[in-house]
Amino acid sequence: MVESVKPYQFGLRLSERGCVAGIGDGIAWIRGLPTARLDELIGFDDGSTGLVFQLGREVLGAILLSQNRGVTAGMAVQHIGRKLEIGVGDALLGRVVDPLGSPLDGLPPPELRQFRSLEAAAPPIIERDFVSEPLYTGCKIVDTLIPIGKGQRQLIIGDDGIGKSALALDAVVNQRGRNVLCVMVLIGQPRSSVAGTLEALRQADALAYTVVVVAEANALPGFRYLAPFAGCAIAEHWMRMGRDTLVIYDDLTRHAQSYRELSLLLQRPPGREAYPGDIFYLHSRLLERSTVLSSAYGGGSMTALPIIETRQGELSAYIPTNLISITDGQIYLESKLFAAGMLPAIDIGRSVSRIGGKAQHPAIKTASAHIRLDYLQFLELELFARFGTRLEAGVEEKLQRGRLLREILKQDRLQPLSERAHLAWLLAYGEGLLENLKPEQAAGVLAELLAKLPDTLSLDSPKKQWLSVLRQLLADKT
Repeated sequence: MVESVKPYQFGLRLSERGCVAGIGDGIAWIRGLPTARLDELIGFDDGSTGLVFQLGREVLGAILLSQNRGVTAGMAVQHIGRKLEIGVGDALLGRVVDPLGSPLDGLPPPELRQFRSLEAAAPPIIERDFVSEPLYTGCKIVDTLIPIGKGQRQLIIGDDGIGKSALALDAVVNQRGRNVLCVMVLIGQPRSSVAGTLEALRQADALAYTVVVVAEANALPGFRYLAPFAGCAIAEHWMRMGRDTLVIYDDLTRHAQSYRELSLLLQRPPGREAYPGDIFYLHSRLLERSTVLSSAYGGGSMTALPIIETRQGELSAYIPTNLISITDGQIYLESKLFAAGMLPAIDIGRSVSRIGGKAQHPAIKTASAHIRLDYLQFLELELFARFGTRLEAGVEEKLQRGRLLREILKQDRLQPLSERAHLAWLLAYGEGLLENLKPEQAAGVLAELLAKLPDTLSLDSPKKQWLSVLRQLLADKT
């Protein structure tokens, strides 16, 4: 059957056209286009595109997404007729893209047939389910004392340069073979940092299940603003298909600064610390999209690990307090611990997980029940012991156990541990099997112990079986 071609009809067609009133710093001021809507794409006559970001009585403000040198005042602007979308799907795995989905890795553009809007409503409460499955990061402290569940939003917070990105990178590397798809969003980072992250992922064979969304430090502020929403849309597609996903936002401090820059350029009134008043809503609508869906809606999950930077450990600053109130817990990294060689430099006393404990495996939950309290008590005792007073034998024994635990909790970068390894060291320490070791011997002995764990042991194996195997492996070490 031959399809009929609709004949051309001569007639009057009405279309809106505006003109550029001014341009600068990635922002275009446009007169006209009275029916323009927020987050709508508009096109310039030279082929550039923009995103409507502010509506005014006389002019509207637009973020330039692709800026050609031909954009000048007086240029005509017209509607494109659609909202900003990004291509999604499995073809993005292993790729490095910008917030618009264009490749940055020198390879041909991925063939994508599905698209999702960058801005989307968070799943309603009727579609959500309880967090019930653990998401293992491979970090001893996190997986045992500050556990994370699939669908949780766990904040990583601390000063610059003390291991926040390394902790998130470990979490991505540890998802190899666990059927969890990862999205890393790198916001406002220099090219050298981006290259280092990509090389670490490549060496760990983690790029096969990871998408990297990059908005570099020299990118337009609009790109840095859109980057986390692009990464969220990519992960949201897989979550709606019933897959488990992990999203890293590295970091939202630079994202907030980009939004502040855009807002001040658009002459919005500044608020606290010169941030616009809706910065809280901006981050909340981003992070609220992370959840676990009920089985009736696919059963997928999106776990978010946003990273935020503090200055001199100031937790009460504007953006950190906003994100602490939005998320389900925080992992706080302390610069003093980092300087003392305690890596990862996680402050166990100020870190908390408000949901993950409900998803923790019963065996690990039982074995780690008293570890946190023991460690915090040790820190207090160690503080008093510095005064040089004579200590009772019981106190000295607690200090010795605490020093041993501190050495056990240390972990090198890009060396995540399995959940079986977590349970092994928890039981070995909790049952006193390592008491005869000196703290400096703990790391070496523990590494040999974990390497020799038999494959027959699982998290569901009886505790007696675990202890029997551990005693046998440690017989010639202690």
